[in-house]
Amino acid sequence: MFDLAAIRRDWFTNPRAEILAGIVVALALIPEAIGFSIIAGVDPRVGLYASVAIAMVIAFTGGRPGMISAATAAVAVVVVPLVRDHGAEYLFAATILMGIFQGIAALLRLDLLMQFVSRSVITGFVNALAILIFMAQIPQLDPGNPGVVWETYAMVAAGLAMIYLLPKLTTAVPSPLIAIVVLSALSIYMNAPVNTVSDMGELPEGLPYFVLPDVPLTWETFQIIAPYAATMAAVGLLESLLTAQIVDDMTHTGSDKRRESAGQGVANIAAALFGGMGGCAMIGQSVINVTSGGRGRLSTFTAGVSLLVLLAALGGLVGQVPMPALVAIMIMVSIGTFSWNSIPNIGKHPWQSSVVMLTTVVVVVATHNLALGVLAGVLLSGIFFTAKVRTMFKVERTRDGERAIYRVTGQIFFASVDRFERAFTPESQRPDPSDHVVIDVTKAHFWDISGIGALDKVVERMRRHGRSVQVRGLNRASADLVDKFALTDKTGVEIGLAPHP
Repeated sequence: MFDLAAIRRDWFTNPRAEILAGIVVALALIPEAIGFSIIAGVDPRVGLYASVAIAMVIAFTGGRPGMISAATAAVAVVVVPLVRDHGAEYLFAATILMGIFQGIAALLRLDLLMQFVSRSVITGFVNALAILIFMAQIPQLDPGNPGVVWETYAMVAAGLAMIYLLPKLTTAVPSPLIAIVVLSALSIYMNAPVNTVSDMGELPEGLPYFVLPDVPLTWETFQIIAPYAATMAAVGLLESLLTAQIVDDMTHTGSDKRRESAGQGVANIAAALFGGMGGCAMIGQSVINVTSGGRGRLSTFTAGVSLLVLLAALGGLVGQVPMPALVAIMIMVSIGTFSWNSIPNIGKHPWQSSVVMLTTVVVVVATHNLALGVLAGVLLSGIFFTAKVRTMFKVERTRDGERAIYRVTGQIFFASVDRFERAFTPESQRPDPSDHVVIDVTKAHFWDISGIGALDKVVERMRRHGRSVQVRGLNRASADLVDKFALTDKTGVEIGLAPHP
């Protein structure tokens, strides 16, 4: 059954603001989509049609209302060799397979892997994207490039002034939309010699149409496209889920990450069937949407529809939009995206967190590969966490009559087994040796077979030297591991009532 309350919330909470925000996003999508098409080595129509299809479909299938998905650089850079060696038709086939892989990922709940991405990695991801967004505007500001004249800087300054100052007077219309309209009218009236959208590439004429990829349905084709499809699916899901988390934080609302994973798959399949390349969530355009008042699905759908109308009916007019107006918007996005409080927090937060954040930023900016940066951050977070847990461990020895009691506290796993074994100095080397040993693990937990193997070694070594050994206090989970994997005689091993930590 349809949830009317959810439909009203996601689509019709504030229709006017949603529609205006979607129009702003559509205008900001055009140069990006053209640029990404150039990166991938395909006709500009491929990126533009992909942005139309993905935005319109994800509005219905996605799990994060208000987030914008379209053709992206993260996916475009992956397919460059495929397009170069096999052509655009193989790109469309790979994009369909990409969508299928993303649907499988949703069924397997791979979105839960986001739980292993720390806050430091997310902060680094956000900061790196803000830097990349700003760096992408530099060619439009470089005086050595054609069309970059003094009017360019004047328009960028005027655009930023309107974007930041107009909301102090009125919020009835998003200030980025006003900046685009005013600067476009001014540029056309003055015939300003600045770069325009049409200078980025030829805008398509007409509407996209349904077509199947013209590739042979053979195992050889699958072998060609599968590696690219898998990489695109992984990169697309990673960027989409991270962007969804960022929009969650910006709007103070939650989202369905599993539905988002499946929705991305459906949207990419639709894009390929209408002559588009693959895509995913876009943090820059999502920030534009949210800051312009877009919070629901209507803004995302409007962005797709508006882009289609602009291309089909107003292509000539859209081509005259000055690039400085869009550069001003993207500079605003980079400023708003960057986590400025992360700079003073470098000295306040634990040094490990700061290292993870900075590593993520450096790797992403250096490689322009979001997946590599996040992977580096996650691995470093795991190493630091393991090192921290490894130190949360101790063994204390006391005497109780004729017995020596070793009380173990902490987590016993692959990283702490060496310290665990070394903590049990042979009784014969102690000043007060005992023939009877009790290993009390009531306050400890054994996590893996490495921990069980270490316990095996300690017990076997003591028994080999003539000591009687009793292990007591194992919690149920640890005892199950001992029953399955311990090699020594389990006589004297007692299960206590210690809870699973």
